Amino acid sequence: MKVFISADIEGVAGCTHWDEVRMGNIDYPMLRQQMTNEIKAACEGINEAFGDDTEILVKDSHATGRNVIIANLPQNVRLVRGWTSDPNSMIGGIDDTYDAVAFIGYHSGASRNGNPLSHTMNTQINYIKINGTIATEYTLHAYAAAEMGIPVVFLSGDKMLCEDAKLINPTLETVAVLEGLGDSTISLNPSYACSLIKEKIKVGLSKMEKCTIKLPEKFELEINYKKHQLARRASFYPGVELVNDTTVKYTAKTARDMMVTNFFILY
Repeated sequence: MKVFISADIEGVAGCTHWDEVRMGNIDYPMLRQQMTNEIKAACEGINEAFGDDTEILVKDSHATGRNVIIANLPQNVRLVRGWTSDPNSMIGGIDDTYDAVAFIGYHSGASRNGNPLSHTMNTQINYIKINGTIATEYTLHAYAAAEMGIPVVFLSGDKMLCEDAKLINPTLETVAVLEGLGDSTISLNPSYACSLIKEKIKVGLSKMEKCTIKLPEKFELEINYKKHQLARRASFYPGVELVNDTTVKYTAKTARDMMVTNFFILY
């Protein structure tokens, strides 16, 4: 059994402000610890379901990719630190040999009010739409995993994201550890959030055969940037069209093609 976990930080219990998620700030260690604790809880749930000889690979997917405290994780867990420099991005290190994928600490997409820190891939983007619907980091990477034939079994993060995610994956097991309210969050107790993650990921894994995401026939993307210079730059990538000063669009036939294009125009 092989399980892949992609972990972010803006959707962990208690997260509210950018100061808390940036390395070097006084509040950062608390959120770094909670991110680690929620990953640990997920890993413990996986081990209870399948045994501690399960292969678990965690991708640290926040900022530098150097946030998770690996010494606090179970011994059968390996960790991808830093960035793999390939289109898989926040699921870098995954391949089609994995049996399931889970997402921890994820957040609502750019332009959505479900999280004070809502964004998609970087803070220079106003929104990304796939086939007319606002996309999140979860959306992009869930589609990428699904195209490899890997069921997406679990998601934790803010309430709005958990609700939105079920639009493409109705059987997905979720834990909403916080919800956004303007520039604030209402959060679960961090320890309680971890206990829910530990139990609910086991539920997700028990129905993994039902968690296959149906892929759209094509991926029509519209990306709106905060700066017109970024849109102009992106428009020079093959197949990408400048719609107006700050917006580009393109169509990809596969999730892989979408991820490759995004790899070059979102960063």
